[in-house]
Amino acid sequence: MSPLDRARKVGETMFAVDTASKDTMGMALLACEPGRAVMRMAVQALHLNGHQICHGGFIFTLADSTFAFACNSHNRNAVAAGCSIEFLRPAHAGDVLTCEGVEQTLSGRHGIYDMRVSNQRGEVVALFRGKSAVIAGTVFSEEEKPP
Repeated sequence: MSPLDRARKVGETMFAVDTASKDTMGMALLACEPGRAVMRMAVQALHLNGHQICHGGFIFTLADSTFAFACNSHNRNAVAAGCSIEFLRPAHAGDVLTCEGVEQTLSGRHGIYDMRVSNQRGEVVALFRGKSAVIAGTVFSEEEKPP
């Protein structure tokens, strides 16, 4: 299986059961490639805080979900070991946020990934950096099955 096919299968497998991202938040997985993922979310009224802007926790969740797909794309179970976010501009109801996450380095059990959340005008809304840790297991089994 090629690295691209593996990453795509990871994305399909994880997203199919990702109730938080897919069903609760209304996110779409646009791409899952080796060390990279792209997700999108439309800001709805239910995402707004008391200032009538998108709650930072929802922007964080979009970035964190994208991070999860990027760091699991090699089919080695990985979880967040730490992360940080910088909010640069508000998002409003009707905005469409796209997050692209890219692996910066992967060494042993740890990886560093950068997420960029942008609105439909290409303006950067937030930057997120996550550190992953590989744990036991895989997203899907790659064992050869006898014919």
